[in-house]
Amino acid sequence: MSHAANAYARTARESSSPREIEAQTLLMAARKLVEVQTNWAGADKRMHAALLFNRRLWTIFMSAAESNDNPQPVEVRQNIMNIAVFVMQRTIEMQTDPKPEKLQSLIDINSNIAAGLSGRP
Repeated sequence: MSHAANAYARTARESSSPREIEAQTLLMAARKLVEVQTNWAGADKRMHAALLFNRRLWTIFMSAAESNDNPQPVEVRQNIMNIAVFVMQRTIEMQTDPKPEKLQSLIDINSNIAAGLSGRP
């Protein structure tokens, strides 16, 4: 990454709220999945990379939801955990029986949660 790109990324991190960073990261994961779905080539490196990125993101959300330091109500944390479990299950399904239509639920989840975090309908 260039010096300018590093500076931009650092400024964006420092000036964005945690919710906005989460929303942007969810949208990035959704875009990666859309790219795979749109240009479907089966279980290729792009598919595995997009699924890995999404799984890592949701692993972070799971860890945060499980943390005793998390200020969110238990119900919200449980909902995050339930969604994360679904994401992990769908990811395993994609790895064992890859089909482009199976990506749609992951794309929708990420896009809808990002919209909620950003305050968009």
